[in-house]
Order: sequence, then C-alpha cells, then structure tokens
Amino acid sequence: MDNQQPQQPTIRIVLDENIAQGEYVNFANIIHSPSEFVIDLGRVVPGRNDVKIYSRVILTPLHAKQLLEALSHNMALFESQYGEIRGAATTQFSNEPSN
Repeated sequence: MDNQQPQQPTIRIVLDENIAQGEYVNFANIIHSPSEFVIDLGRVVPGRNDVKIYSRVILTPLHAKQLLEALSHNMALFESQYGEIRGAATTQFSNEPSN
C-alpha cells in the first residue's frame, strides 16, 4: 500500500517589472464586510494630512486569515533572527473597521 502524500503543484510567481520595483508604504487602512476584506496601502508624508493610496487589495475572509497567519509566522522568523521589533504598540485599534 502506498502512503505517499500527493505532491502540491509548483507555483511559478511572475512579477511584472513595474510591480517588482515595489512601493514604500507606511500606512494601511482595513475595512471589511461579511464577504471581503479591503486593504488600502499608502504613504503618509510628514507635514501633510493626506494619504496617497498606492495599492488596494481585496481578499476573502479565508485569504485574509491566511495572510494574517503568514505575516505572524514571518514576523516570528524575522524577530528570532534580528531581535524584537519595538515601538509597534503605537498602533491604535478599535472594534470598528479602520476607515
């Protein structure tokens, strides 16, 4: 009897040249409904009170949860290699979406 697990297919990630350059962001706004999470990523510039949004990502709740778990896992790996990131407690949260 063969007890081998089926192999996951290899996923090839393709980055467009413009996307591969990345975009610096220091702001995130998250809103949600029963069927989706919307994450706006942007930049706040000192001396200005507006935020320019560079990207909007729309996720199902399942994918948002998977993203949260992946970020948590990678944050733990990062901190085990480079040390604890301090100052993160300045983020304010409420029971409402962040918009």
